[in-house]
Parts: sequence; structure tokens; C-alpha cells
Amino acid sequence: MGLENKLGDMGVVTAKLEDLVNWSRANSMWPVLFGLACCAIEMMHGQASDNDISRFGMELNRASPRQSDLMIVAGRVTRKMAPVLRMLYDQMPDPKWVISMGDCASCGGVFNNYALVHGVDEVVPVDVYIAGCPPRPEALIHGILTLHEKVKTESLKDW
Repeated sequence: MGLENKLGDMGVVTAKLEDLVNWSRANSMWPVLFGLACCAIEMMHGQASDNDISRFGMELNRASPRQSDLMIVAGRVTRKMAPVLRMLYDQMPDPKWVISMGDCASCGGVFNNYALVHGVDEVVPVDVYIAGCPPRPEALIHGILTLHEKVKTESLKDW
């Protein structure tokens, strides 16, 4: 009448703590809202029923950086907006990740203008770049899945 009689043929499941933590981090990311231009419309379309990124555990878009662990920078970042972006990034709890969505956020896009930051990686560290002008919601989903694979291979001792 021990525990093994109650389990039946299920056996024992073992896993490393690191794998379980990374799995839970990857499947429960909460993005902070940071849409700046036309890429933000495609980001919103990724939330719609056609693409539904909530199936990846991302149904909660937070307006507060203190409750978010993923920042999706979608659109042009101006020099005036860059300190605000950095302040929001600094307020996010660790671990945190950044996706640069679109050509404008990644490299300045077609705009050769002194008022724009030519790549958001000048302001915050970027984990995944998504190309396109504007990128389709499917590209955003691919970028999210790429980030999930990166998170699942991280080591706990790095944090």
C-alpha cells in the first residue's frame, strides 16, 4: 500500500530545475506595450484571432513595465524617445528580453534622419531582430518562437 501502488504504470518523471524554469519563462512572457509606428499595427494584428499569439502564453500585454519581461519595440525610435525607452527597460524586472520589430527599429529603415536612432540596440540590448517594413504578424510569431528557443537554452547561473 505504498506510493508505487497508487502510481500504477505511470512511472516517475524527472527533469532538471533549469529546464523547468526556462520552460516556464518561455511560455509565460508578458510583453510591455511599446508600439511607435506602423509596425505597431502589425503587432496588434498578431494579437487578433487570425494569429492569436496568446497560444504562446502572451495574452497579457501590460502597460506597466514592472509587470513585463518582454519589450517589443515596434517602429521608429526618435532621439527624444530613446531615454523613455531606456527608462522603461530599466524598470522591467530581470530576466528581461527585447524584440526589435521592423526595419526602423532594427537599423533606422528608409529614414536617413538625424532625429532617429539607427537601431534600437544603441539604447537597449536586443535579443531578436524581426526584418520587414512592416513585418507581417507571422514574422512576429517566428521571432517570438526564436526567442522561446533562446530562453529555453539559457543557464540559471548566468542570472
